[in-house]
Amino acid sequence: MALMVRRLVQLYLGLALYGLGIALQVDSALGNDPWDVFHQGLARQFGLSIGIWIIIIGAVVMLAWIPLRQRPGLGTISNVVLVGAFADLFLHLLPDPSALAARWAYLAAAIVVGGFATGLYIGAGFGAGPRDGLTTGLAARGRSIRVVRTGIELSVLAAGWLLGGTVGIGTLLYAVAIGPLAHVFIPLLEIKKPAADQAPRSQATPEPSGEALVPLT
Repeated sequence: MALMVRRLVQLYLGLALYGLGIALQVDSALGNDPWDVFHQGLARQFGLSIGIWIIIIGAVVMLAWIPLRQRPGLGTISNVVLVGAFADLFLHLLPDPSALAARWAYLAAAIVVGGFATGLYIGAGFGAGPRDGLTTGLAARGRSIRVVRTGIELSVLAAGWLLGGTVGIGTLLYAVAIGPLAHVFIPLLEIKKPAADQAPRSQATPEPSGEALVPLT
């Protein structure tokens, strides 16, 4: 029971911090990560908030799991609903960083918070986020995770840029830094299940490669 409570607390803290990271990066106005370029572009063209578009796109992506035979977990569903809600909350609460130094501080904090949130969320062990599940589901059809992920991210980045989302140095820095940060925090924050609760290695669900463990939100 105590282990389950710890996992749930870690899951929802991770989702809250992931929303904070998104808000910090958007408010920095130095460039969003590819998916949030897309979400921001949709918000600018069609109304609604960035957070609402995160929820809508997350739900649509999760529906795409059906033909790919991916199974969502509690973490997947919670991700769809809560990351966007927390992003909107923090976008409302955070002060506007008008000075350039403050904007760079927001960007640096966004990247570190994003890496830490990644470790919390994945370490809780409640399932992949909707966009990660899409990546691994498509990769299971015979493509490498790197190729699939790069193709998806370039596609949403291009679409978001055309819609008016913010692309900049922050987009590049996030792409370069989030992987190494996640690979530090994921093993550090992983909650180990008791040996009796784990399936034999030959029967357990195969783990995705490290590339797939950095959530796409």
